Amino acid sequence: MCRAFRAVSAVLAVPLLVLMLSGCVSYQTYDSLDMRYQQLQQTMAAELGANQMQISRLQGAIKVTLNSELLFPSGGWQMPAQAQATIARMAPILAPMMQTRIMVNGYTDNTPIGPELAAQGIPTNLVLSQRRADTVMQFLISQGVNPNLLSAQGYGDTSPVASNDTAAGRAQNRRVELMLAGSGN
Repeated sequence: MCRAFRAVSAVLAVPLLVLMLSGCVSYQTYDSLDMRYQQLQQTMAAELGANQMQISRLQGAIKVTLNSELLFPSGGWQMPAQAQATIARMAPILAPMMQTRIMVNGYTDNTPIGPELAAQGIPTNLVLSQRRADTVMQFLISQGVNPNLLSAQGYGDTSPVASNDTAAGRAQNRRVELMLAGSGN
């Protein structure tokens, strides 16, 4: 009985150890992400304020959440000059990190698309969120971020961070998130 228990324990321990280690991040990756986190925090957070941008450390990644009003006019996907200036201040921090994948994720509230946007080829919130994510990604590329490490994805009104029942909640749900993930080194 004891020998059988040890054999079963050994068989179960290997997958458990692999599962536990897959959640770990190497010191080098953590240090690199931590340095970028500190740079972004110092460069952007004080300038924009907590209601415009949040920077969060995750295991193996950094998430930068930008309020949509900071980047786009209501119902729009083209960045005005002030929004471009904001992203341009972030680009020098992101550009040299050529081992970092950056996922640009766009989200909207659940307000239906109006006829003006529909006439411009934006039939759904999913398409609007994709256009916003693409716009930010293309601007980052124009600022020197390696295009091979960038991807853009629109999620529409999925994954709300607040209730869509209030104007304040809808404003929080209209956002673009930059997820900076280390190369796994």
